[in-house]
Amino acid sequence: MRMVKRVCIFCGSSSGILPDYKEAAVAIAQRLVEKGIGLVYGGGSVGLMGAVADAVLSAGGDIIGVIPKALFEKELGHSGLHRLHVVESMHERKALMADIADAFIALPGGFGTFEEFFEILTWSQLGIHRKPVGLLNTRGYYDALIKMCDHAMNEGFLRPEDRLRIISNNDPDTLVNLVLTTEVPETTKWLRPAQT
Repeated sequence: MRMVKRVCIFCGSSSGILPDYKEAAVAIAQRLVEKGIGLVYGGGSVGLMGAVADAVLSAGGDIIGVIPKALFEKELGHSGLHRLHVVESMHERKALMADIADAFIALPGGFGTFEEFFEILTWSQLGIHRKPVGLLNTRGYYDALIKMCDHAMNEGFLRPEDRLRIISNNDPDTLVNLVLTTEVPETTKWLRPAQT
């Protein structure tokens, strides 16, 4: 089983309208620190990103931020981080985060979070990495997304074994434990016999 030393968290630069989202973000950050797991995240100081970073820092945890130069220059970078990589582009940001993390968890967020989640999940499907990918479904936030993935599977656009690559739970502690103990299978996407 792969040793998880750092978890990359994708999440919103907004906090959402309910306090539950921030509470869950803080809880998952605290669980990671308790287990000696470092955080990799987008380097921001606002929204759920800022809440996660602040929680890790206040608990004495290890944290690495990665932020594009354009966002850093708008003063959105977290000033309290020990390590903050300022990169040239969003593409470079995502590649570096994926490289230094051993697992991924998406918290509630918007377009950016969705895109990061699906890209890293696609990389798993294609065999680019074999790292666990989790989804924190706070207050059922991702119910519709999960239902859409099930629909894609039922309609033949997603294989059942790839649908299982999404590790989801609404409880931060349970999700962290699942992500830390899940063995991601090798991909077989391109090994299927040709249809005649």
